[in-house]
Amino acid sequence: MSEIEERLAELEQLGLSRRLRLISGPQGPTVLLEGKPVLLLCSNNYLGLADHPRVREAAAEAAMRWGVGAGASRLVSGTMTIHRRLEERLSEFKGSEATLLFGSGYLANLGVIGALAGRGHTIFSDELNHASIVDGCRLSRAEVVVYGHRDMDHLQWALNRHGGSEGRLIVTDSVFSMDGHVAPLAAIAELAERYDARVVVDEAHAIGSLGRGGRGAVSEAGLEDEIDVVIGTLGKSLGSYGAYVCASHELVRYLVNTSRPLIFSTAPPPPAVAGALAALDLLQERPERVQRLHSNARALRRALRSEGFPVAESDMQIVPLIVGEERACMRVCQEAIEGGVFAQGIRPPTVPARTSRLRLTAMASHTTSELEMAATVLAEAARRAGVEPSAFTAPQERLVDVPSGDARGLRGDLAMAAGQLAGQRGLGANAPFDGERISDMRAA
Repeated sequence: MSEIEERLAELEQLGLSRRLRLISGPQGPTVLLEGKPVLLLCSNNYLGLADHPRVREAAAEAAMRWGVGAGASRLVSGTMTIHRRLEERLSEFKGSEATLLFGSGYLANLGVIGALAGRGHTIFSDELNHASIVDGCRLSRAEVVVYGHRDMDHLQWALNRHGGSEGRLIVTDSVFSMDGHVAPLAAIAELAERYDARVVVDEAHAIGSLGRGGRGAVSEAGLEDEIDVVIGTLGKSLGSYGAYVCASHELVRYLVNTSRPLIFSTAPPPPAVAGALAALDLLQERPERVQRLHSNARALRRALRSEGFPVAESDMQIVPLIVGEERACMRVCQEAIEGGVFAQGIRPPTVPARTSRLRLTAMASHTTSELEMAATVLAEAARRAGVEPSAFTAPQERLVDVPSGDARGLRGDLAMAAGQLAGQRGLGANAPFDGERISDMRAA
C-alpha cells in the first residue's frame, strides 16, 4: 500500500473521507443532487442571485463583449474596464476610498495578510477564523497569536504580551461561517486603537445579510472609518465568483505592489465580474431581499425548535446543528438526502474535532413551507440515524466584552484536548483537526 493509500484509508477509518457530490442545473432553492430532487439547504447563495435572470444575462453578455477570460494578471494586461467599473461600484457601496478585485476570497486573505505582516510583526487571529485566514497567517512568517473565539479578554491579554517590533495586525471574520456568530467588531476596534494595531475584517458571510442594505457587519456597527481593511466575496450573496478588498487609496496601491496572489494570478473572468455587478444592482434596487433572508432565517430556526433542535432565535442565516461524532453526522446527512433535503455534513478539519455538524443555510429564495418541511425531514433523519434532535448541541459562545480590569491568562483547553485526541488516535503532527492547527499557531 502506498503512502497516499494509507492516508486515504486512515481518513476512511476516522470517518473523515470525502467525495464530490454532483448537482445538475443552477443553484436554486431546489436542485437535482446526483439525479434526485432535493431542497438545497447548504448553499452560500444567500440572496438567491446566482440563478437570477438578470445576473445570468449580464454574465452571458459580458462573455460576448469581453470574452470568457481576462488572459493575464492584473499587472500585465488583465485589468479591463469591467474590473474597474465593479471596483468603483463596490467602493461606493461600501463607503471605501478604494477597492481592489482578487480572484477569490482565499487569494484575497492570503494576499492582504502576507502584504501587511511579515517577520517582526505579530498577528492576532480568532481561533475560529476561516482556513484562508489561518493559511495567510502561516505563510506571512509573522508571529501568530490565536485568541479564544470572540473573547476580548483573551485578545487584550495577548496584545499586552506580544508587541511585534514591526507592528500588530488583528484579523477576524465578521460572521463566522460554521457557527453564524458575529464578531464583536466595536470591541476589536477599541482594542486596536488602544494597542496601535491594524484591523482586517473578512465580511464574506456578512455582505447581503447584515448592515444597511446588506452592506455588512462593519457597516452595521458604524465602523467604516475604524477598520483598515475589509475583505468581501462575490461568490456568496452576490452569486458570482471572486473577491474584493476595500481600503484607503494608499493601502490599495501598496497591495498592487506587494500582494503576491494578486500579482501572480490571472484576473477574474469578465463574465463573473459582470454577474457580480448585476447582482449588486439588484441588491441596491431590492434591499427587501435582505429582509426576506432574515425572515426565512427566523422561520427555519422556529421550525427547527418546534422539532426539538436546540436552536437560538436569530436573524442569522447560518444555522449549525452540531452532532459531534463524525460518522453520526454523515448518517444524518445521508438520511436527510433520502428524505429530500440536502444539508451537507461538515467535519474536521473544517470544524474542530468532535463538533461535526450539519451547517444549514437559509436563502431569500426559499419559501416558509419549504423550510418547515426541511425541519421535519431533518428531525426524522436524525431519529433514523439514532440521534434525537434534543441531543444535538448549540455552538459555544465566548465572552465578548472589552475587559476593564486585569485580563485572564492564556487558556489552552481546546488545543490540549485536541492534542490528547490526536495522541489517542496515533496521528501526531499530521492530525487533520482544527484543534491541532490552533495548537500549532498558538504562541508558547
